[in-house]
Amino acid sequence: MKIAVIGTGYVGLVTGTCFAETGNNVICVDIDKNKVDKLTAGEITIYEPGLEKLFLRNQKEGRLTFTQSLSDAIVDAEVIFLALPTPPGADGAADLKYIIGVAEELGKLLKPTEYKVIIDKSTVPVGTAEKVKATILNSSSQVLPFGKDLSGAFDVVSNPEFLREGVAVEDFMKPDRVVIGTESKRAIKILNDLYAPFVRQGNPLIFMDEKSAELTKYAANAFLAVKISFMNEIAQVCELLGADVDMVRKGIGSDERIGKRFLFPGIGYGGSCFPKDVQALAMSADEVGYDFKILDAVMEVNAKQKVHLIPKIKTFFGNDVAGKHFALWGLSFKPNTDDVREAPAFYMIDALLAEGATVSAFDPEGMANTKITYDGKITFASSQYEALNNADALIIATEWNEFRTPDFEKISTALKTKTIFDGRNLFDLSQMEKLGFHYESIGRRTVAP
Repeated sequence: MKIAVIGTGYVGLVTGTCFAETGNNVICVDIDKNKVDKLTAGEITIYEPGLEKLFLRNQKEGRLTFTQSLSDAIVDAEVIFLALPTPPGADGAADLKYIIGVAEELGKLLKPTEYKVIIDKSTVPVGTAEKVKATILNSSSQVLPFGKDLSGAFDVVSNPEFLREGVAVEDFMKPDRVVIGTESKRAIKILNDLYAPFVRQGNPLIFMDEKSAELTKYAANAFLAVKISFMNEIAQVCELLGADVDMVRKGIGSDERIGKRFLFPGIGYGGSCFPKDVQALAMSADEVGYDFKILDAVMEVNAKQKVHLIPKIKTFFGNDVAGKHFALWGLSFKPNTDDVREAPAFYMIDALLAEGATVSAFDPEGMANTKITYDGKITFASSQYEALNNADALIIATEWNEFRTPDFEKISTALKTKTIFDGRNLFDLSQMEKLGFHYESIGRRTVAP
């Protein structure tokens, strides 16, 4: 099948590469010439485990190409994916200007005699499929001869992505489910064929109306954000009552109605999806007169959780961290990605700098993106151990695997004091006691030598 993917960001590049991997001919479009040139030259522009191998293989086989020309990309395409940014606007609602802008261009390029399926892959508010369809029809009316229109020449489908950064290739190639919003029999037939290689093990293709599909994505991410925030509040209660959040987590996670996933406490969620999607769903509810109180609470809890370690740090240093130097392990919002959008580490950096402290940071993949914001404001180390030199304490913000079993002797030698503030509960409390560290984490007792 011939496919066009409009947008080569995280979703677009993963989508295009994985469809090419199953034998489709994919053309990816982006207005950024520099990005298109890099991709064409075989230089992948995001970090995602397992993606580069597929990217290079399919590019070599000629199944994956890149262009700046929208008209060249769609001319032979049977399916057109819209994988465009939907950033939050000033009011918190998703900004559809990129999607609507492309829809206007498509209206001028589509032909009444050539049927195409146009798919919203981006996370979009309920009703976006209708807006895209109306925009295409309105735009086409300005260029088509009198009496001609695009009715019947295309369908707009909602097909939200459920990709977790760090395991996105696996999520795409072996999805838990594929949600498709359309009531068009013609589109259903095409998408059944397109997704058949990905659901051979029996995971469902779930067809529904467009609005339900659009809402499904927001509902899924919002529910996971609720789960994370609930555990973070339980962790705070554990600290006050003297309970151990790890034991509570195991106790409730064994209940199959609750499940084990997304129960790990920490310093809040970040990234490009959860913060934006929770906010957008709350705004969508508000627009129809519904006060979504749970989501308001989730956003409030998460904002506080991102700086939950700061009061602990200040208390340890006598409420004065001016002139103190901190090592920070982790900048990306989660491991196995270079995505630093809404990363909790950034909130802690801002709080420490505001108090007059200095920071030396290390992250296996996130430093280049962090330098865009903090170059000249903090120090970037070449290794996790270099970041420790002359630091008064170590702060852990991201649970990269290489941080889980470090050389504690090196940590002890490099730090001025054997002090760790762990926002991801990486280390065992009894081990920290034996090693003589002052160790504070989330929802667990403080270890003091």
